[in-house]
Amino acid sequence: MTELEILDPSIGFVEEDIDPALDLIEEIERLKKEKNAVLLAHYYQEPDIQDVADFVEDSLGLSRKAAETNADLIVFAGVHFMAETAKILNPHKKVLLPDLNAGCSLADSCPAGPFETFIRQHPDHIVVSYINCSAAVKALTDIIVTSSNAEHIIRQIPEDQPIIFAPDKNLGRYLIRKTGRQMLLWDGVCIVHETFSEQKLVRLKVRHPDALVLAHPECEEVILRHADFVGSTTAIRRFAGESDRREFIVVTEEGILHQMRRDNPDKTFIPAPTEGGCSCNQCPHMRLNTLEKLYLCLKYEQPEILLDEGIILRARKPIDRMLEMSASIR
Repeated sequence: MTELEILDPSIGFVEEDIDPALDLIEEIERLKKEKNAVLLAHYYQEPDIQDVADFVEDSLGLSRKAAETNADLIVFAGVHFMAETAKILNPHKKVLLPDLNAGCSLADSCPAGPFETFIRQHPDHIVVSYINCSAAVKALTDIIVTSSNAEHIIRQIPEDQPIIFAPDKNLGRYLIRKTGRQMLLWDGVCIVHETFSEQKLVRLKVRHPDALVLAHPECEEVILRHADFVGSTTAIRRFAGESDRREFIVVTEEGILHQMRRDNPDKTFIPAPTEGGCSCNQCPHMRLNTLEKLYLCLKYEQPEILLDEGIILRARKPIDRMLEMSASIR
């Protein structure tokens, strides 16, 4: 089998038997150094991947790292739209994603074709899109935002300028409440943040009366009304570290708990309960990336993110605008 045959496009990742005695962490570190590669990982990745990453951030932080990197090779341990963003910011560099099937339910809820039709029906509106969208949707957008900077950016848009906000309607509703701006919302949601149970959360609060509830704004409004703090993953992590409280209920993908526990070993972090008995607070797309796939991805430099040059040029503008408008946010 040749290297070019190792990646079957119908599978979406490099497939090869790995010697079980191989130290994958050690090999990944060796390959990163050998290839001058940077490994960017989102908070929602499995703990082993977070531990071997060069940077673990939220979407805004990872966008900045991708824009600033001097590495020759970018490996993105996240989902497809994140790796696409890195490619848009580094069109002449090779960008890899361990598993091309690592998509995003929120991005999938906003196909470019119907979204373009929607935009044309409201020609006087400026288009603000959450970064959790495809490169094609970014190319139709005026300004990209993340959960870290969305409120800050919305407040900079003139009050008489109508706004389309896509694709997350829950984040959009939260921003309407926070800013007082009326926005036309696309009907999209994240499957993870839609699964949290209000009833179970209330019961958990009763069992842990001293715990603060920290929630991501992608959650439904019925969940957010029980939160003591609402913010991005980075903001949630920072709040827990700075708080003098010792116990927290965390309402977002449970991968963030790994960093929070490392930051604060003397504090208790409880994942919020979901409907049913499933592990629905784990993103099934994020968890498609594994240490084994990451190793093979680095070894063979596959699978690679490839984008049309025209899409890259159009999608770069709203991302650059985001980075400019949120430069003061840390």
